Amino acid sequence: MKYSDYSEMVRIAYDNSAEKYHANFKNEMAEKEFDRLFLDNFSNLLPKHSLICDAGCGPSGHIGKYLFDKGHNIKGIDISPKCIQIARENNPELDFEVMNMTNMNFASNSFDAIISFYSIMYTPKKYLDLIISEFYRVLKPNGIVLIVVKKGCLDSIDSNYWDEGKPVHYCLFQEDEMNELLLKQKFKSVTVETRLPYDFEFNVDRIYSTGIK
Repeated sequence: MKYSDYSEMVRIAYDNSAEKYHANFKNEMAEKEFDRLFLDNFSNLLPKHSLICDAGCGPSGHIGKYLFDKGHNIKGIDISPKCIQIARENNPELDFEVMNMTNMNFASNSFDAIISFYSIMYTPKKYLDLIISEFYRVLKPNGIVLIVVKKGCLDSIDSNYWDEGKPVHYCLFQEDEMNELLLKQKFKSVTVETRLPYDFEFNVDRIYSTGIK
């Protein structure tokens, strides 16, 4: 399969599941103290009114909204038109656009930061350099990337719970994989932190990786 085939699988899956996803996750930040504190610290590393790309923002756009409320400017992108439609309806003060993370329609050195929560997980690992290199390109010098994934050992097509069994390619990661993924694209000061799942989450650890251009 070509990369475009995997991208189309994700688009179909999340066009179909966007409303259910939004209903389940739109208020999750209120329940995730670790994420709030992590994003607070992340925000404090950035200049005031930074321009941040929320890559794979989903239908809720709630991670970007959290940083918007900290005073930053947010550009949310997602491959799913339905996700973007719902995100716009629920966050009219934010800017959203349908876009593929491997071909971002932004000039080089555009963003102070990029956040990617659980969005690179739907791309086969052999293609992840396409995404990370694009993140590097659109970040300003000394810009910061934050990527969050789930921990485990998986790189295969699997059923998507959120789309009633429609298949997507799904990846889980180890800490050393995330470290290498960023270092390979010349990010520096890479840090990797892992947390246990909350009781209401799927029972896998979460990995938070940051790097500086």
